[in-house]
Amino acid sequence: MTRAVIFPELLSGREDEDLAQPWIVREGSTNRGAASCDLAARILEVPLDLSEQARVVRAHELMHARVSPHAHHLERALDEVSPRALECAEELRVNTLLGRLDFDVSLLRDGTEKMGGRRLGEAGEWAEALCFMLAVLGTGAEKDYLAGIRLGCPSWLAPLRAVRKRALTVFAQSTHTLARTRFNDEGLPSGYACSTLVLARALSRAMEARVPMVADELRSFRRSLEPGGRRPATGKFAPLVFDESLARRSRPSAASVRVMRPSMTGVAMRYPGRFLTDEHRRAFAQRARRHGGIVVIDQSGSMDLDGESLRTLLRDAPAALVVGYSHRPGDRGATPNVWLLCDRGTVATTWPSGNVGNGVDGPVLHWAIAQRRANEPVVWVTDGQVTDSHDHPDEALTEECATLVRRHRIRLARDLTEATKTIQSNLSTPRSRLANFGRVGHCLLETGAMWSK
Repeated sequence: MTRAVIFPELLSGREDEDLAQPWIVREGSTNRGAASCDLAARILEVPLDLSEQARVVRAHELMHARVSPHAHHLERALDEVSPRALECAEELRVNTLLGRLDFDVSLLRDGTEKMGGRRLGEAGEWAEALCFMLAVLGTGAEKDYLAGIRLGCPSWLAPLRAVRKRALTVFAQSTHTLARTRFNDEGLPSGYACSTLVLARALSRAMEARVPMVADELRSFRRSLEPGGRRPATGKFAPLVFDESLARRSRPSAASVRVMRPSMTGVAMRYPGRFLTDEHRRAFAQRARRHGGIVVIDQSGSMDLDGESLRTLLRDAPAALVVGYSHRPGDRGATPNVWLLCDRGTVATTWPSGNVGNGVDGPVLHWAIAQRRANEPVVWVTDGQVTDSHDHPDEALTEECATLVRRHRIRLARDLTEATKTIQSNLSTPRSRLANFGRVGHCLLETGAMWSK
């Protein structure tokens, strides 16, 4: 039986650092996922029969060998884009170039696309549904795939079509521009940088977004896909990423702080005036130990925190656990968003100024509660404006934080000066002051929670 013979070594025209080395060719098939191009190992796996479909699949993998970037070029972008988004956006670039060379890209299908689309919709796999649409865009599989989405989750069709329109706009560039492998000023292959990477950035935002369900959300989603558009709302917090790089030093006398507190009984009458002013007549003094407490500090752009106030807090609460937080909107875990400023005796010598957004309000409160010792106070320095991982206000996330405040009696403070006083008192946040804490405060007032007057 006659088989195709492939020589990838004959490919020429790359202008990057690709080296002319031998390739290994292995037999694959026309089934999805059964053909591949590994640039690093120089392995090409393609169908070798002489059918027209096999010919197009071979051309697809050879196009990868001709224009796709090496893995170390991709690594430079992984802090801002999803690897899956890069992979599928690159599939679209390769298929676009093949179509312009008059290959019949409608043959790039294996018959599983409709069922795959339906299963993704039924399983709620929004991120994969977006990515796979780019992988089949412009091929014979696109129509069947969208038909499957219609069966599995028809409400996804409108946002998927918005992403499709944006993708076609990004790739409406000249063939020479799309295929170029010469490095740009940022050290990236220029064709990849001006098409695949641009689309992968928009796609990564869309993958993390909450699926738009109403007209206003869909309009906002479409705007987010445009150049310079604001990231769409995600409706979820980002995961915590602790900064492990902060230099630390020890503080003396950090185990606990001895204090005197008024009492109705005792051996020393230290507060005689309380016989007249205190209905419980707590005129005696008893020794107690205050273990510092926990202070959670919102360091987002809406808060104005100065270093001197922080130093005062650390001096007055030497055994406290003090944690600051701020998330960079859209960050995928490359940038720390929480840092320990004081860890019950060890103090950071420097501290970050913040990353503009909130993004992790709920997770950092959960973490702080888990560190709590006995009934020590937890103080949250905040303006009450809770946001998601893309820094959008969110009602459900605000309610989650308000529930934590109410359930665990977290005390609220607007700034560090107030936090210093709050951590040393035994009083909860007065109900009369809750309105000063933005959406969280209003949420607490609406729940009718029991607070001190």
